[in-house]
Amino acid sequence: MKQMNEIEHRFPYRWTLKDAVFTKDKGKVFSCFACGGGSTMGYKLAGFDVLGCNEIDPKMIEAYKANHNPKYAYLEPIQTFKLREDLPQELYELDILDGSPPCSSFSMAGNREKDWGKDKVFREGQAMQVLDTLFFDFIDLAKKLQPKVVVAENVKGLLMGEAIAYVREIYKQFDEAGYYCQHWLLDASKMGVPQRRERVFFIALRKDLAAPFLIQQDMFTQVPELKLDFNEAEIDLESLDIELKGKHFVSAGNERHIKFGRLRYGNSNEVAFTLTATGNQVDYFDKIENESFVNGKKFNNEQVNLIATFPTDYNFNRKRNIYMCGMSVPPVMTAQIATEIYNQWLSKI
Repeated sequence: MKQMNEIEHRFPYRWTLKDAVFTKDKGKVFSCFACGGGSTMGYKLAGFDVLGCNEIDPKMIEAYKANHNPKYAYLEPIQTFKLREDLPQELYELDILDGSPPCSSFSMAGNREKDWGKDKVFREGQAMQVLDTLFFDFIDLAKKLQPKVVVAENVKGLLMGEAIAYVREIYKQFDEAGYYCQHWLLDASKMGVPQRRERVFFIALRKDLAAPFLIQQDMFTQVPELKLDFNEAEIDLESLDIELKGKHFVSAGNERHIKFGRLRYGNSNEVAFTLTATGNQVDYFDKIENESFVNGKKFNNEQVNLIATFPTDYNFNRKRNIYMCGMSVPPVMTAQIATEIYNQWLSKI
């Protein structure tokens, strides 16, 4: 694999908050389901001014505040946040409303259909909620605030099997809220992120702003044109100066023994697999004997930050960085998308 110097990528994957220059001249953003601020950092890298966040987990929002000092921070479920009548006027004048509704109900690693429609206690905030309806609460908020653009990230599993019915409902509700909606399945490894992480992004443009951008999608449907074609050079583990020469790495899993068909493993001259929030798995090893990893080790904190494109000086506020990085959209992934939204839409409105 050809190794590229990171200066040849649009955004750095090795960076620090203390040295970053955020221009804040591309527009205003508010982030829901903000976690510790992964997507917020991406918008900042792209030059946006992120006004604040809504988050249900008190530990996450404290980490968010420690790094971003938001103007507005709401610690509450989105079900109550969307009903607020005391929101500041700035939130009704957003360029982008961003959100990553919790997605474990649709993950290929979970129970999927067996959990749909059920109240579950989930780790973020330890709250009992029906996870698969949170996306629609987010659309309700968009209908209320009427930002120019809405960006919602979710897992690849949302596009698979019976979950496609939820996608149809997402489109329907965005249409009723006054938006043209489209979705893209994007791989972070093609966008300057050192991990293979596929995520689906729903991007919606307010209908009253869309006329200059409309193209004929098919015989019956017009959509605002937005090209999200990313093909940056892949960044393998050796390019990150992670000393794994002659070693192997494995995909996410909770077992220390290989369950063939469930875990994958590759070489250190390949791109890392998706980081997950559990952090319980062996990340790399020397060899396999008797279906066990020999000399199995985990990525250290600095390595996790690099693979996730988090700044190396990020304050995780006593939270394990693998958890926050595994839960978050990689900042560089968001920065790439936000830049194209600005270049192709917002700069021309």
